[in-house]
Amino acid sequence: MKITVYNLGCKVNKYECDGLLRLLKERGHEVSEDLVYADLYILNTCAVTNEAERKSRQCVSRCLRLNPQAKIVVCGCASQNDPDRFAEKDGVTYVAGNAEKDKLVDRLEENGIVIADLPTRYEDVFSPEVVRTRAYVKIQDGCDNYCSYCLIPYVRGRSRSRSSDSVAAECARLAESCKEIVLTGIDISSYGKNTGEDLPSLIYRLKDVDCRIRLGSLEVSAIEENFLIALRSLKKFCPQFHLSLQSGEDGVLKKMNRHYTTAQYAEKVSLIRRYFTDAAITTDLICGFPLESEESFECTLKFMDVIGFSQVHVFGYSPREGTVAARYKLLPADVVKERCARAAAVAEKCRDRYIEGFVGRHVEVLSEDIEDGYMSGYSREYIRCRFDGGQSDKLYKVRIVKAEDGVAYAERVAD
Repeated sequence: MKITVYNLGCKVNKYECDGLLRLLKERGHEVSEDLVYADLYILNTCAVTNEAERKSRQCVSRCLRLNPQAKIVVCGCASQNDPDRFAEKDGVTYVAGNAEKDKLVDRLEENGIVIADLPTRYEDVFSPEVVRTRAYVKIQDGCDNYCSYCLIPYVRGRSRSRSSDSVAAECARLAESCKEIVLTGIDISSYGKNTGEDLPSLIYRLKDVDCRIRLGSLEVSAIEENFLIALRSLKKFCPQFHLSLQSGEDGVLKKMNRHYTTAQYAEKVSLIRRYFTDAAITTDLICGFPLESEESFECTLKFMDVIGFSQVHVFGYSPREGTVAARYKLLPADVVKERCARAAAVAEKCRDRYIEGFVGRHVEVLSEDIEDGYMSGYSREYIRCRFDGGQSDKLYKVRIVKAEDGVAYAERVAD
């Protein structure tokens, strides 16, 4: 059977999709991760915003346009949140949630809605199919933070961690065939909370892994000296810290139920740069939160500039039914849109300033694909680089010669 396993969400979803691809391949199916003609589609959905959930539902129609006779199996956060809206769509034969995703391979011919209880312990059921240069390794699932705007704790459950033995074994296996591993989870900062382990001890378990290691999104609470010292023990650490911000004004952070102040955030960034001078600090930002005044937003713009982010993912606030913030009065849509545009402009200036600081310097790039006639890939600092020549899936030392529109143009140099 031809089966597509399609990811509509985050890196955690991607890891789970890669695990499904491997299981299906072992069963003799012809598999793909792309939306191409297939007999059956497995959609791993997202619910982080209303828009993400809407796109997850729309994807059902996209599959039917490729094959009107196809069967469609839906799982993930959006179906966990609202299974009925998927079950009523033409072509959908089976709807699951976020638990027991590995069992989908045994239920491809079944029908109906089966939303299993969210687990209280980590489900260590997947070992992914490596389908690219970069591999994701899921170390944790669930979240205990309950930010006032976020639905994820309700559809993913409480934080639960994978054993360090299991993580270390998978990383060692993947390092034999890929060039970079990304440690991912819903809240990796809480790693070990329910197992007696912690993130620094896990990192030390990976010190002999002979490929690049990059971290997923972190909370401010994770940034401590013992953690940074552990990261320096890695052979090929990628000094990019995706440190979640959401707002640069303390009043808004409090209403969001974020557990830090801007002063604490800035202190943690300074600590990172003490250990990793050129570290990339990337983040997420929500614009137009219901309680965000114009003065609060101006504070956020100034804070972005002070921190000097290398990349900012800007989102307009999206109310999620069932969360505390959903009860707040929304700001006008045009205000949210305008603030997103202003934040994106500041983010571009910060990004360009960061990249320009590397002009004339050597970086290591993991080549991935061709863009506009150039070989393209990311440096350890998560700078998108383009250069002439070379092959994909290789590490190259390059010298950055100019920065333009968020991209570093470089020339290859001898090792």
